[in-house]
Amino acid sequence: MFWEKKNNNNNAFFGSDVRIANYLSDGLLVFDKNDKLVLVNLQAEEFFQIRKEKILGKSILELNRFPNFEPLVSILTGRIKEFFRRELQIEENFILEVTSTLMIINGEKSGTLVILHNVSREKIVEKMKSEFVTLAAHQLRTPTSAIKWSIQILLDGDLGELKKEQRKILEKMYKTNDKVIRLVRDLLNLAQIEEGRFLSKIILSDVEDIIQLIINESRETIEEKKLKFEFKKSKDKLPKVMLDVEKMKIAIENIFNNALRYTFSGDKISISLKNNKKEIEVKIQDTGMGIPRDQQTKVFTKFFRGTNIMKVDTEGTGLGLYMAKNIIEAHGGKIWFESGKDKGSSFYFTIPVKESFREFITGKFY
Repeated sequence: MFWEKKNNNNNAFFGSDVRIANYLSDGLLVFDKNDKLVLVNLQAEEFFQIRKEKILGKSILELNRFPNFEPLVSILTGRIKEFFRRELQIEENFILEVTSTLMIINGEKSGTLVILHNVSREKIVEKMKSEFVTLAAHQLRTPTSAIKWSIQILLDGDLGELKKEQRKILEKMYKTNDKVIRLVRDLLNLAQIEEGRFLSKIILSDVEDIIQLIINESRETIEEKKLKFEFKKSKDKLPKVMLDVEKMKIAIENIFNNALRYTFSGDKISISLKNNKKEIEVKIQDTGMGIPRDQQTKVFTKFFRGTNIMKVDTEGTGLGLYMAKNIIEAHGGKIWFESGKDKGSSFYFTIPVKESFREFITGKFY
């Protein structure tokens, strides 16, 4: 350890020998059991543009007097708590990931270690990527919509009767262009998610109505694949909740469409609703292809597609579940799943019961 535990009238404190700590690329702050700052390495001094002599011995609340420490104090909130990789923006292009962990000796708290990792470069690159995706998607949206409109005019016969072979080719073009339009839409939604501005119209809504709308829009696919479908509604009347209806519809559609796409003809899909008083639980279950166990940790990451799925369907983007997770969590909910290869999948998610905008804002991260 780079700090030394000493004893003075049964009070433990940490020595100031930071020679090893000064070689680390991460900033380190060590607080004693009374939450007084007892160690600061050189990288932390550089991050906050301050000499350690000015801050050693200060409590976390006293550090609030120094302007550069105000963002850190706001997340440490008086009594220091444990947390992992919480993002902290010091300046516009200077972002740290902060981890706080308690140090326990003989079963008692002897201090707290705060680790400061500079992620500014990664965040700038992410922002540039997001801006590029947004720009490219916007540039693609207008021409693809124009192409769709032009093909539709031809298919409708507005410019003359089409031969059978001409109609067949145009219908293929229409479907291909439609896939590009859906990809553009997904990329724009992805950009909004990553910029943290994708919940815009929060209103009191009925989850059951949203799900029923999605089912109605999918009737043709359900019938074509001769799927055994069941919608199990809650025995108790579900309360209305504060939602961004458009975004929640996207989240549920993405989960349900996966079930439709990767469940074979004649197999079974069900959606069930449960009222858990403080939250509504939705379960979407299928008997389809399932997700291999060794790939399940990647399910909610961007662009992930299971190896078994790619063998039968090469056209997905791998963005659906990533967006669903972010939308559900932005509403204060949780999402998880149970699955196995060739054993189908059950996706669950919850929506907290918030019946007013004030409740939604103050309680969505309860």
